[in-house]
Amino acid sequence: MQWVEITIVTTEDASDAICEMLAQIGADGIAVCDPYEIKRIIEDPDSLSYADDGYIDSLGTDVTINAYFAEFDDGIRLGAKAEEYENPEGVGKIYSNIGTRTVPTEDAMNLIKERLKDIGQFLDIGKGFTGYKYVKDEDWANNWKEGYKAFRISDRIVICPSWETVDVDEGTSVVYLDPGSAFGTGTHETTSMCAELLDANLKPDDKLLDLGTGSGILAIIAAKLGCRNIEAIDIDRLAVDVAKDNCEKNDCDFIDCYTGELKDAKSGSYDIIVANIIADVICAIAADVPSILSDDGIFLCSGIINTKAERVEKALSDAGFKICQKVEKHDWMAYICKKS
Repeated sequence: MQWVEITIVTTEDASDAICEMLAQIGADGIAVCDPYEIKRIIEDPDSLSYADDGYIDSLGTDVTINAYFAEFDDGIRLGAKAEEYENPEGVGKIYSNIGTRTVPTEDAMNLIKERLKDIGQFLDIGKGFTGYKYVKDEDWANNWKEGYKAFRISDRIVICPSWETVDVDEGTSVVYLDPGSAFGTGTHETTSMCAELLDANLKPDDKLLDLGTGSGILAIIAAKLGCRNIEAIDIDRLAVDVAKDNCEKNDCDFIDCYTGELKDAKSGSYDIIVANIIADVICAIAADVPSILSDDGIFLCSGIINTKAERVEKALSDAGFKICQKVEKHDWMAYICKKS
């Protein structure tokens, strides 16, 4: 097996749609260099990052996406990789538009170009696909490290890669999280909003469910904030493996990480359910959330682009939720909801 690295140069508006497309067709890893996001982090007064004069301007305006696919003897493996899942029937909700198969590398590249063309009908994708190359495992690992520094994600939490050291004030906890997959490292607005809302609302004795845990970042943040009764669930077996590894690295082995979807949640009543997913999935599951949420519980949902906010708000209302707090950050929305 070897790794194929593709490069797509695009716009900020299209980058999220492209990343979602790449994940859906089976990318094993996605790295995004967004000059706008870097600028926001550096200019944030609470940021621990800094840059030399002229650095931000040198980044330009293009968003560069690198996606990594595993190439085997018979080609590149695409799709949901259902054979790796204990619960493969649950995967179809996200990956229903492509079957699991292995195709020649050039065919895979043509499929990516076709999907980019589809996205281009609705969004300006910029330069688009610029090519691919083969990389060694150690090169891939090192590529992830470029530009990834410690940063404050909430009042009491700092995210830090394992190769960095950071001094924090008393009362601040450090979450060690390395980039290395498309499962989330905290730099996206949706994750930072969830972290801030957890920091403000979570109580140590709460029972929390992190639905669609990805890297496990929100579950680990909850643990660092003092919560000890935490479940983290994801339909993606690989994501669960990543989350378990991250929990161990952060001395949070007590977090129960497992593969499944909402119906597989183990406890009957949670004080907080956090779902940082996508708008369509939140709409689909909204009606099922109240049955496993305590009467005074909080449903914290994010991953919602503002163009879909009205649809999500209707789904939440139809499910019997009252929106108690609404947060927006750079076109992304997060909600705190309670039962009406």
